[in-house]
Amino acid sequence: MNITQENTDKLNAILKMKVEQEDYAERVNTVLKDYRKQARVDGFRPGMVPMGIIKKMYYTPVMVDEVNKLVSESLFSYLQEKNVRILGEPLPHKDQDQKVDFQKDSEFEFMFDLGLAPELNLEASAKDKIPFYKIKVDKKQQDEYKEQLLQRYGEFKAVDKASDNELIKGTLVKVDKEGNEVENGIRAENVSMSLEMMKDDDQKILFSGVAGGDEVVFNVKKAYPNDTELASLLRINKTEVAMIEGTFKCSIDEVMKFEKAELGQEFYDKVYGEGEVKTEAEFTKRVSDEISLNYERESEYRFMVDAREFLIKKAKITLPVEFLKRWMVETNENLSEEQVNEDFTKYEDDFRWQLIKEFLLKQQDIKVTEEEALEAAKGMALNQYMQYGISNVPDDYLEKYAREMMSKPEEARKFYEQKGEEKLIEFIKSIVKLDEKEVSSEKFRKLYEK
Repeated sequence: MNITQENTDKLNAILKMKVEQEDYAERVNTVLKDYRKQARVDGFRPGMVPMGIIKKMYYTPVMVDEVNKLVSESLFSYLQEKNVRILGEPLPHKDQDQKVDFQKDSEFEFMFDLGLAPELNLEASAKDKIPFYKIKVDKKQQDEYKEQLLQRYGEFKAVDKASDNELIKGTLVKVDKEGNEVENGIRAENVSMSLEMMKDDDQKILFSGVAGGDEVVFNVKKAYPNDTELASLLRINKTEVAMIEGTFKCSIDEVMKFEKAELGQEFYDKVYGEGEVKTEAEFTKRVSDEISLNYERESEYRFMVDAREFLIKKAKITLPVEFLKRWMVETNENLSEEQVNEDFTKYEDDFRWQLIKEFLLKQQDIKVTEEEALEAAKGMALNQYMQYGISNVPDDYLEKYAREMMSKPEEARKFYEQKGEEKLIEFIKSIVKLDEKEVSSEKFRKLYEK
């Protein structure tokens, strides 16, 4: 096979591939022989169909398939062997006049457009100055954080009577106009009904002052107009909600009111473990440390954003813009040409940062081990558990989940890239001059409004 590359400029090239019959003949014959072994044709024993008949039946589709495979394999082998660094993927040449005719021809020419990756000459050094923000912890934040903990560790407690934001526990039954239970009507026992979530004030006021043992007849659909909420409350299918009419009776077993936790040793032990915190001053110190730790993560993330922006400006990378726009449209059915043209500036820096990352990782010989990628996957697994309020997850559970994610090549690649970027940012932070700035959390948030 004859492959030639013509660079139309520094960022674009055309790759020409000439495929002759001798390039694919053996591959096609091998496939046709396999077809012959399995072919079932009237008048011939299995495996004894003449090759002439097999060729007449299958030659063209097999040739098309094998030529396409050969072209794809040869294309990427050429790029790898010649170390041709490209952006996106090769695209069929947009101005190719000759149409491939597999029915008539035995020799074919294919042309592909390439978007070439630009050469980089970049180095991070102590001369580079990048801001690093340290966020101050103030009393207001401490008080807000304390309040969140008190709410989180609060609980419902029984009270004598309801007012307007209690939890009613009891039984709901469908009743007729006289308040009698409807035979074979809806009945939901041991329900918990929030007065605070009721949407209709007229219905809510019916429960004002009620206590355990009382009964209230009300319009449940007015009280809870959301179909999903109502279906959950009555324990019925959502499709049945539309058929609900009339009133329900609530037989009240208990009235509960949420009360936030109170400062004290019992609360400290619940939050931090027995005896770990003994005074309000120690509690305030732990709260401040936790806020600071969260702020450290935010500061590190902001440094990554600023380092990325700084290096993109420093590298001054020119991209094959028209090729990349075309590649995005042709490889993504959800993107139109108009959308890409309108939003392309949002994607440009992503392409540039990817080039910079690859360049610096190679320049500094930064590699990611399997163990490091696995740790990144375990971190992701823990975050997913924590979203469901589960933080104390055994390490063997995390590792099993992480290995399941790593078994998928595409997922594994993401964890390697994530860890590689983290190590690169650590390197950049250790080399450049940090322009440290202490700011309030409010001012820090405003950085993202620019």
